[in-house]
Amino acid sequence: MLVLATVATGLGAGLFYAFSCAVMPGLRRSDDATRVQAMQRINEAIQNPVFALSFAGAPLLTAVALVADAVAGDWPRVLGEALGLILLGSALVITFRINIPLNLALDRADPADPAAAWRAFERRWVRWNNVRTLATTAGLAALVVTLALI
Repeated sequence: MLVLATVATGLGAGLFYAFSCAVMPGLRRSDDATRVQAMQRINEAIQNPVFALSFAGAPLLTAVALVADAVAGDWPRVLGEALGLILLGSALVITFRINIPLNLALDRADPADPAAAWRAFERRWVRWNNVRTLATTAGLAALVVTLALI
């Protein structure tokens, strides 16, 4: 269970990292209409079962591993799993409270004024994506260290 949780966490951390290092800097090199349209298409494409499975699966699998190790009394592993779960949970909170509402606002943007839509979106979205990148990467590190305890 912990191996699956770690893999799912790595996939999420990698996605957020790719946005931080490549997607958003790449969009910054485009014009406003292209930026807005590209993010709107990404927002549509990311709503798929494969992404949902890994995104929701990471904290769920981590929680299952934590409970199993707590029942077994393996407290060093429980500690690492709990840390990973807290960090993954923080990324979920950021996603649902900040990034998704910004995505939805961008999806409703006035096509006649993409510059205003992008200005309202980019700085805050990027800042919080970087935070969730750090959180999921730290969560991944906690799970990898926990795996090393096996």
